[in-house]
Amino acid sequence: MSQRWNHNIHYHPRILGAVPRGASSALDIGCGEGMLARELRRVVPAVTGIDLDAPSLELARGYDDDIAYVHGDFLEYPLASYDVVASVATLHHVDARAGLLRMSSLVRPGGVLAVVGLARATLPRDAPSELAAAAVGTAHRVIKGHWQHPSPIVWPPPVTYPDMQALAADLLPGATYRRHLLYRYSILWTRPHA
Repeated sequence: MSQRWNHNIHYHPRILGAVPRGASSALDIGCGEGMLARELRRVVPAVTGIDLDAPSLELARGYDDDIAYVHGDFLEYPLASYDVVASVATLHHVDARAGLLRMSSLVRPGGVLAVVGLARATLPRDAPSELAAAAVGTAHRVIKGHWQHPSPIVWPPPVTYPDMQALAADLLPGATYRRHLLYRYSILWTRPHA
């Protein structure tokens, strides 16, 4: 496999496309082994990654880059504010309300919060979406292969898609919530200038 692929990586372009022009700092919450942090570093001069999983951070630190990797809990660790706060497949590891509030508090005015997350399907309502995702996901894996990340997994996600959408609307006025085909949703939010 020439390039890594999985459902999370598939949506990295959604995060990268949300980086505001002139962004000088980015935070990757739940950075794992640093793949998204390294992609962010191509477009943002200063990138910090934070994660609780020490083995994943050791892998991240093994790359020759200038990203600051922090071992800690983003809910409690004293962090600065950033032009971009990004997170992929992390929010379902914590209380969703507390996680979104903390993530949004780290965004500078005019900065962007970009989240790609997992939520729980509600059956039978979500059965058509789940079947489509299974078919398309299988096709992607056949063509691209599948890279299994080394970070801890939480399954099933504790929050449903409608609950996540409602939470984003409640906590992040003006946010764009989108449910994606491959078992993911995204939330994009720009912190207003005071």
